[in-house]
Parts: sequence; C-alpha cells; structure tokens
Amino acid sequence: MPATPVYIICSPVPQVGKTLVARLLSEFILLREGRVAAFDINIREPSLLDYLPDITETADVIDTCGKMQLMDRVIVDDGLAKVIDLGFHAFDEFFKMTDEIGLLKEAAYRNVSPQFLFMAGSDRLSLRAHEILRRQTPRTNLVTVHNEHIVHDELPAAMGTGRQFRLAELSSFLKAFVDRPTFSFTAYLRQQNDSSAELHQWIRRSFLGFRELELTQILQGASVPP
Repeated sequence: MPATPVYIICSPVPQVGKTLVARLLSEFILLREGRVAAFDINIREPSLLDYLPDITETADVIDTCGKMQLMDRVIVDDGLAKVIDLGFHAFDEFFKMTDEIGLLKEAAYRNVSPQFLFMAGSDRLSLRAHEILRRQTPRTNLVTVHNEHIVHDELPAAMGTGRQFRLAELSSFLKAFVDRPTFSFTAYLRQQNDSSAELHQWIRRSFLGFRELELTQILQGASVPP
C-alpha cells in the first residue's frame, strides 16, 4: 500500500513564504483527496490556522507532552495526508525531537513517508540548517522550496541539488490579494473563468508542481526494495 504522506514545511527564519506553501499544499490535497489534516506550530500571525481553520489544529513541541501528542497524530498509517506548518521558533526543537525518536525509521516501520519542504534562503542560518538536514535526511525525503519572492536568482550552490519545488513570484498586488485570511486558492480557480489570468496560472502551476512531487515520491517509494 502507498505510504501515508506527512509534509513538514520548515525554515529556521521568518518571512520566507512557509505558511503560503502550507496553504497551497493543504488546499491542493483537499481538492484532490477531499480531506487533509493540517497542524499549525507557530507563535506569530499570520499562521495556517488563520487561513484554514476548518482543517487545522494547533500543536506544540516545547514540552514532552506536546511532542508526543503531535507524533501520535501524524505518524500513523491512516491514508490521511498531513501538513505541518512548522514555525521558525520551533525549528531546532522539532528536529532535535525527530533525531531523538528516530522519526524516519519509525515512519518507515509504520508505512508513513515524511517529506521535509525546506524554504530556501541565502542567509547564513538557512544555509547552515539546510546543510544539516541534507546530511541527516535521505534525498527522497528532502525538498528544497525555491520561493522566487525570497530568492530572486538561482538557488545557492549548496541548495541546488536534490529535489526542488519552484514557487514563482507574484506581483505585489496579487501577493497582497492572496495574503488575505479569507482568500481560497481552490475557490478562486472555481470562480475565475479566465484561465489566462496571472493568478489563475500561478495557482495551477503550483498545484502541478505538487503533483510532480507526489509522482516522484510514489516512484521512488516503489523502487525501494522491501
């Protein structure tokens, strides 16, 4: 049976489009599968809970109880995709926890596929965190997200290998438009008849990018011997 996916969107720094990617991915899965479970680990607004309150619950990794509650919910092979919007303040503690409990081995045992979507950046903290993740995480589980609004040119050389997801830059007007808490990407696609509109194409391109990640994940999983 296909492994249950768990997507962790993460960065050690704020304001890199992490919640935007979590929103897009959550709505993409909801559109395709009809259901998704999202978890918001943030202390500052805006957060995923503000945008998708019907499918999102808050989580905490500060204490042992919060960590166990989160893992009990997400590392389970129930066929329900999970999306975690991991706030920058919890980055170090979260990955310290995953290392301590052997998350990847435990997930493989339970037929769960964690996918770490790391938001690329050219700052020293992002470069260092990406290097640590790249050493600790199999290539099949790590995706570098190139948000063109943050990294305008090519990715830093250290981030330019492995699986990637490219998020095209939006105009300032459209960026402000989609940042409204009431905005829904899927509702816009259903209501907007002009498929040539910039935002319509941007959403469809983003959804197609997620679909490609899904297919790559399935193919890589099928090629791994039992």
